[in-house]
Amino acid sequence: MLNERLYTVTELANELGMTARAVRFYEDKGLITPQRAGTTRVYSARDRARMILILRGKRLGFSLSTIKEYLDLYDTDITQHAQLRLLLTAIGKRRTQLVAQRQAIDEALSELDEITAQAEAALRVPAPRAKRSAAG
Repeated sequence: MLNERLYTVTELANELGMTARAVRFYEDKGLITPQRAGTTRVYSARDRARMILILRGKRLGFSLSTIKEYLDLYDTDITQHAQLRLLLTAIGKRRTQLVAQRQAIDEALSELDEITAQAEAALRVPAPRAKRSAAG
């Protein structure tokens, strides 16, 4: 622990491909709690690992409250059983949402394909020629 790698907000942000403002946002939400070295925030390897989990959760579409609940369990449950049960429940819900979204997308794509086919077929029919007036 004495030789543990510490990161400034900028170093942590750069390493994780995010902005320092985003790191501070997650800190404000209570998802990470940096130490202080004077007036400077310093982030531990544990904070870095938590940020990786937070970013993964966001990428998979989990809410910040679900991610926080998951991380809080990680801190309190040594066996991680409660954490794993929560994770499985959250994954199941998210998977159901994504399947529904995929179905809606597939339906929208089918409808667009149908409209495209109708429009292309209409373009293949020659347009009627306009009649010339008798004066012309």
